[in-house]
Amino acid sequence: MRNYVVIIEECKNGGYSAYVPDLPGCISVGESIKEIEINIKEAIDLYIEELQTDKRPVPMPRSMAINLAV
Repeated sequence: MRNYVVIIEECKNGGYSAYVPDLPGCISVGESIKEIEINIKEAIDLYIEELQTDKRPVPMPRSMAINLAV
């Protein structure tokens, strides 16, 4: 099991978007945090499945994220 960093952003018109820096193009949207968590996990699973089907390497997680008080 790999742990990928997922960046979640609140959309201006409501809802959320999410992307995975280590998996270019792996994105999803949802109306709530719970929904975006479910949707981005599904997107990651499908992304990796497609890479494996095409016999391409699956990128290892390398990104890190921190919350920094300024």
